[in-house]
Amino acid sequence: MKADQKVEAPSGGGSKKLIIIILALVLVLGAGGGGAAWFFLHGKADAEEHEEAPAKKSKKPKKPVGPPEYVPVEPFTVNLQPGEAGTDQYLQVAFTLEVSGLEEKENVKNNMAKVRSRMLLLLSSKRAADINTPEGKVQLAKEIITQLREPFEDRGSQQEIEDVLFTSFIIQ
Repeated sequence: MKADQKVEAPSGGGSKKLIIIILALVLVLGAGGGGAAWFFLHGKADAEEHEEAPAKKSKKPKKPVGPPEYVPVEPFTVNLQPGEAGTDQYLQVAFTLEVSGLEEKENVKNNMAKVRSRMLLLLSSKRAADINTPEGKVQLAKEIITQLREPFEDRGSQQEIEDVLFTSFIIQ
């Protein structure tokens, strides 16, 4: 009997295919990584250009460089909405507005009649129970800021009111 002869396949062909597959995989990953890097780097640069363009068009900077300015508002008295008991209640309030700079301070001073009118309308719609607590006062301050940020002139720019600081707050 003859011994079985085994035919061996050349081993070099399988390793060549493996090397070609690895090289192709490295090239695909390298191209994908390079493409992703280009996309993210250029995407950020384009976004920065789009963000800078509106900033250049605005007349006022968002954050002031110097210290804030303060505009005191003279005390005034308003009738509050009747409470649960139906009795008349009054609010005497004085506050100071924190604004972003001298230009904004002058704008608010020049429009003080509009400031006071807006505050009278806002405050006269409140009930004593709503504004008597510390949380109520904080909420009222936010509402005052919202009202006073609205432009004084039609199609004008918003006022940069930063904060409302109550200096007197009496409910009777």
